[in-house]
Amino acid sequence: MDIAEVAKRSGVPASTLRFYEKKRLISSLGRQGLRRVFNDNILERLALIALGRAAGFSLDEIGSMIGPKGDPNIDRDLLVNKSDEIDKTIKSLIAVRDGLRHVAVCSAPSHMECPKFRRLLGLAASGVISRKDVGMLSPKKAL
Repeated sequence: MDIAEVAKRSGVPASTLRFYEKKRLISSLGRQGLRRVFNDNILERLALIALGRAAGFSLDEIGSMIGPKGDPNIDRDLLVNKSDEIDKTIKSLIAVRDGLRHVAVCSAPSHMECPKFRRLLGLAASGVISRKDVGMLSPKKAL
């Protein structure tokens, strides 16, 4: 399957495919004219990469969990650690969501007079909640 077909069927841009190849996450069989050609299992390998990215793993971490032939060689401890990290992020986001919902209907004359809003400010200022928490679980991430 040539690179254009892989890009079309996977939704992964050709530029990203070339980048993944440079990072040794995927490999082409060679070229047909000017186009890279990939084995039929490339879509499954790209799905593994997409799953790893959705879980918040770096490309290097993903690379260490995908064997040279595309078979997963997953470090279970790494999965447990990532699961724990996601749990902390979820708890943080739930606290932010609940705080924002409260503040939206709070009867305090000013947000600054609302104890929950003040606590939310304190959590943000101390780094307990951050943009990283929100970004980690966003549905679409760049490379």
